[in-house]
Amino acid sequence: MMSTLHSLKSSLSRLRNDRHGNFGIISAILLPVTIGAGALAVDITNAAMAKHQLQEASDAAALATAAALADGKIDTTTASAFAKDFVAGQMANFIGDTTALRDATTATATKTTSNGGTSYSVSVSSSYSMDLSGLAQVIGFKTTNIGAGSQTSSGYSEKQGSVSIFLALDKSGSMGDDTTTTNAATPTESYTYNCDYHWNDKGKWTNKCTGTRTNYYTKIEALKLAVGNLTTELDKADPTHIYSRTGAVSYDLITYPETTLAWGTSAVTTYVNALSAANGTNSSGAVSMAYGSLMAKNNAGNDNENALHHAKTGQTPKKYIVFMTDGDNNNDASGGRSYDTLTRATCDKAKGDGIEIYTVAFMAPTNGQALLKYCATDDNHYFKAESMSDLLAAFKEIGAKTSDQKTRLIN
Repeated sequence: MMSTLHSLKSSLSRLRNDRHGNFGIISAILLPVTIGAGALAVDITNAAMAKHQLQEASDAAALATAAALADGKIDTTTASAFAKDFVAGQMANFIGDTTALRDATTATATKTTSNGGTSYSVSVSSSYSMDLSGLAQVIGFKTTNIGAGSQTSSGYSEKQGSVSIFLALDKSGSMGDDTTTTNAATPTESYTYNCDYHWNDKGKWTNKCTGTRTNYYTKIEALKLAVGNLTTELDKADPTHIYSRTGAVSYDLITYPETTLAWGTSAVTTYVNALSAANGTNSSGAVSMAYGSLMAKNNAGNDNENALHHAKTGQTPKKYIVFMTDGDNNNDASGGRSYDTLTRATCDKAKGDGIEIYTVAFMAPTNGQALLKYCATDDNHYFKAESMSDLLAAFKEIGAKTSDQKTRLIN
């Protein structure tokens, strides 16, 4: 009996001291906990990513709505629907059905008018419920709310910077040449040409015949429309003409009297619409006139443009030259190269004084293109217009850039 008890006691002692299998037991106990913790970590990561995605969508919607308001594409009555659709579209790739998200999104747009300008403030707030994993649901969390909000400020008065812009425009003889674009107002024209002698309908013996042909815009006509695109952009950004001053000078072989810098764009429009094409090309005097006008001093010896803008808006204006040609300087002893040298020197001075120079080569030859590339502030300020549509687009873009209509995020 004693032997049996001793054996049992020894067996129990060995069992107690034997560590084999402990890892398996502990693993079996902890495995569900580890899996659950991992699933919870995934939920936390997914929630953070979802919030980031929704914040980006909300930011983009607020910016897009403010920009659309500023551009006149929507108004404050349709801004909310525009913003909601934008958020839903941005999030469609992440959550599939965006109906609930769109319904939970709120957007407000406020229009403020001050000092003759208009500004907009847009607020967007979005949220939706994201499903959680099994473990979170076991401990009582089935969904989590993902939310984001954004506010923007945009507009013409607050963001419109003061600008002074001077145009130097080629009116040489080649500007009277036809473009390849049919005149929309009068697509055909009558013309007279030499033919065999015959009796005409008036009973006269003549070698002149008349016919009808396509009527194309001339380059000078295209230029007038293009400048109209630029002034439209300026007027849209500055409808009460308190931020922009414009002037223009034209040239062929000589530099013609300019229209001096003035508030708004009406004087430039009148000046450009009266241009007619003739003679050769010398850009040096016109570019010098543009530079001198922008840098002129007033009676007190101060920068005239700076003083005038400070008095009206309190701002120091950004100054621009818009230099356009369709040709190549010519008619000097070196075939126009001395005029190139003078023009380049003025461009160097202007850029050194902080004036930005936009240049437009309108169907221009190689030398003309080279001069304008040199004078442009950089590649983004140089436009090579090979057609009338290119010219219209170039001047429109210059108008939009110089009027500097921007939208910014403020939260």
